[in-house]
Amino acid sequence: MAYIGGVSATARACSNIALVKYWGKRDAALNLPAAGSLSLTLAGLVTETTVELSERLVADSLVLNGVSVDPRRTTQFLDLIRARAGITTRARVTSTNDFPTASGLASSASGYAALAVAGAAACGVELAPRELSLLARRGSGSAARSIFGGLVRMHAGDRDADAYAEPIAWPLVDRLRMVIAVVGGGVPKAHGSTSAMDHTAATSPYYDAWRHDVVPRDLVSATAALVALDLAALGEIAEANALAMHASAIAARPAVIYWQPPTIALLAEVRALRARGLVAWATIDAGPHVKVLTTVDDARRVADAVREVPGVTSVITSAPGPGAALI
Repeated sequence: MAYIGGVSATARACSNIALVKYWGKRDAALNLPAAGSLSLTLAGLVTETTVELSERLVADSLVLNGVSVDPRRTTQFLDLIRARAGITTRARVTSTNDFPTASGLASSASGYAALAVAGAAACGVELAPRELSLLARRGSGSAARSIFGGLVRMHAGDRDADAYAEPIAWPLVDRLRMVIAVVGGGVPKAHGSTSAMDHTAATSPYYDAWRHDVVPRDLVSATAALVALDLAALGEIAEANALAMHASAIAARPAVIYWQPPTIALLAEVRALRARGLVAWATIDAGPHVKVLTTVDDARRVADAVREVPGVTSVITSAPGPGAALI
């Protein structure tokens, strides 16, 4: 594609939380997921990124949340876009998350989705939504899903061009809410997701069952739950899938353990909420925070309950969010 203009562009993208998780890569160079996944994009977790091209720059720079950081991954990602545009112009990238970064809230998903949209626009490269999803995936597997809003299905595919995400139209999506109980202040996690996934795949005796049995079965069951408009079934699958993912990680040698004592307490509280008749199903990503899938009717009571769990430092209640877009 030709360079068709544009010097600076700003994009906004929302993070997403997987209800059926992929946890593992089958090709690190292309960032191909080991399995498919299903997620919900969240309006309450937002990244805003500006890409400014300048012939005066001799190298890319990245300022994340007001701090200058190593731009090597950003450069590798922007090189994919620059190659399409046929340019070599360096960029000044400024990105801000309105939620804890590198903490287990999928900031890389919103980060690379926003970078894909802003970078393509700044370089003058026009990409269809599927192409943007494929591009975002090269930065972060979950970023492919944040290109789209609402419920999103990620295809593992057999090759690069097949590993993309697409939105799922669901009549009840606007009634969904995700209550996020942030544990321990949302500090950056000690064990990054990529290395943890690789370590789990290499050493956990449960990983093959997770990848080849649990995820494919849960995707089929979750799809059936969506067709049946059965939120309880979807929630049950999401909670079980998250626990199975962490079981595979905990069984790695040495173990990968993201949970903290408040994580366990939150899981117990979510079960207690269900016993009292509330819609509440837990999911946990690569971090200690617990996200609770609920409805607009029960979200406030769920938030009030998890806020009282010792060790919970903040609570975010989010509606489904839109796809990544220029602003």
